[in-house]
Amino acid sequence: MKSAYERKQLIKDINVLLNQAYDSTLDEIYALLQKIEEEEEEEDLKAYDLAKKSAEIHGSVSWEEAKKELKLEIKKKVA
Repeated sequence: MKSAYERKQLIKDINVLLNQAYDSTLDEIYALLQKIEEEEEEEDLKAYDLAKKSAEIHGSVSWEEAKKELKLEIKKKVA
């Protein structure tokens, strides 16, 4: 992951190149960015489905139940 400065500089450099690009190049870049976005969304959905299936198979605990269990464990260790 890039630092905030590196990210800002990269975006600045990209903007310079975009402003110099032909319209057809901009169209291609836009289409590519849309494709990347769609692929990332698809990967996110797959990861969600896998996590959901894993929870069904292995069982899961709600956040409220997990907090209660943690409180009980803390009380046991303190006592």
